[in-house]
Amino acid sequence: MVKPSHISPNNASAPIEGLRERKRRARHERIITVALELFLANGFEATTLDAIAEAADISRRTFFHYFSSKEEIVTALESGSTEAFKTELLAISPETPPLDAVYATLIKITSSYSLEEATALDRLMHSTDTLLARKQANYIRQEQALFTALTEKWPDPARRMELRLVAMMGIGAMRISAECWSEEQRKKPFEYYLNAVFKQLAD
Repeated sequence: MVKPSHISPNNASAPIEGLRERKRRARHERIITVALELFLANGFEATTLDAIAEAADISRRTFFHYFSSKEEIVTALESGSTEAFKTELLAISPETPPLDAVYATLIKITSSYSLEEATALDRLMHSTDTLLARKQANYIRQEQALFTALTEKWPDPARRMELRLVAMMGIGAMRISAECWSEEQRKKPFEYYLNAVFKQLAD
């Protein structure tokens, strides 16, 4: 058996780097969690960076190693849902029509949020013009991410135009559903609006 002292520098550093990355990821998630709690409790504008740093048990300087602003924390929240969407989509059978796969994935992801969580996030995103603008811009990023996932799932170059259209329709359906859900004061489950929009696409 090779003793630890005989491990080459490259191999020896791998576990350390892995541990460091895990710690960094845990702190990153911790900052997001406490920031969201503060945003919902005190309001986005009233929550300071110092308050977030204190709640996360880090210094203000350390905060800037992870995020450049409060707005970036909110963007990270939506980025996480985009990654979850990709994971769920890639797990669906390739025999499923792409638009049906997108619909099934959206239903699964949105239903994983409790009504309380979804309502709180919606109110947060509409609380300032800056956050609302970021939410709208995020739809563009989500559409590109969805298209990338679709082409990974169905790599045939001849289907790229079809998949681009599916990505546009999928994110468009989610956007319209979110707007209707918010405008009607979240009186019905989000899935109700998503079902209605996709039904229109199918007709």
